[in-house]
Amino acid sequence: MDYIVRYIEQGVMEDLEKRMVFIAGPRQCGKTTLAQKILQQNVIGQTERFYLNWDAAEDRETIIREQFPAGSGLLVLDEIHKYSRWRQVVKGLYDKRKHELKILVIGSGRLDYYRYGGDSLQGRYHFYRLYPFTLREIHAIRPNGLEELFTYGGFPEPFLAASRREMKRWSRQYRTRIIYEELNSLENVRDVALVENMALRLPELVGSPLSVNALREDLQASHQTVSRWLAMLENIYMIFRIYPFGSASIRAVKKEAKHYHFDWTVVEDEGSRFENVVACHLLKWVHFKQDYDGRNVELRYFRDVERREVDFVILEDGKPFQFIECKLRGREVSPSLRYLKKRFPECNAAQISLYRKDNFMTKEGIHICPADEYLLTMV
Repeated sequence: MDYIVRYIEQGVMEDLEKRMVFIAGPRQCGKTTLAQKILQQNVIGQTERFYLNWDAAEDRETIIREQFPAGSGLLVLDEIHKYSRWRQVVKGLYDKRKHELKILVIGSGRLDYYRYGGDSLQGRYHFYRLYPFTLREIHAIRPNGLEELFTYGGFPEPFLAASRREMKRWSRQYRTRIIYEELNSLENVRDVALVENMALRLPELVGSPLSVNALREDLQASHQTVSRWLAMLENIYMIFRIYPFGSASIRAVKKEAKHYHFDWTVVEDEGSRFENVVACHLLKWVHFKQDYDGRNVELRYFRDVERREVDFVILEDGKPFQFIECKLRGREVSPSLRYLKKRFPECNAAQISLYRKDNFMTKEGIHICPADEYLLTMV
């Protein structure tokens, strides 16, 4: 099987020469595989001595005792963020041995969140987020890549298996593991079953502003509790939320976020799943531009008090520079997209379709194009 080169690989290799590198992202999206490949590319003798996983009892004892391998080379610390003192341990190791050790820290929780206090590592590391496969990564080996991504998801195991049955089994097991193992190892949750119940309900709500009040009523829990549960699912990379782009001149709404799933196969509705696939491509591009290029870019959506809505808005330095609307088959230009383009004529605007192959520019400057063509411009 061909190895799929991950989009952050070159940047990580470059930055390991200067500082520590942290890689965070959803569980089973390929972080350990990437780390093992980087280990193989570093000629450091017995490489197995330089990989430590917090989830392995022997390695956990090594980390707690701070008895790290002697000698120079690359040291990979996997899932160490589950240790409450991980920042102090890594800081001490880096300060003492930075001239002989390259340190790569990988984790399935948000390493920027699970810091247990102030960021004592400021200036000592570069941070990357690794997300599931998107079209550009797999294009060279899968000519029908978008169709397969849409069907099997972007996580390596179900995608490469290319089986609907295996995908469904994997997705069910994944949800169980991430809630009952990952969540329990990082958060204090009294009723995990209720969190799972919420996780089962959320895919039906993809693509629309997420009402915490409606969820609260469904789950018979407080507003504060449901908000905390949603934040937890974000922190372990099960979901992500994007917020409205607000401007007084367009009377935009400013409150409710929309949410999406990294495992978009849980979204049954075809239109909502397509929007979710596009959201993951855009988030991945935005976060890569933040992590590697240092650009101040954000992913938002547009909705105003007149209920006009555009699926995605990309901002840079607080100003919109790209609007994206998703359609399964529609060729007719979205009135909301046309409205927004008129008010921000300098912004790029695209309406992308999953099934139609129309490719033209409207008189307003809106690009109507196939989704695969547009998504290949991402990472």
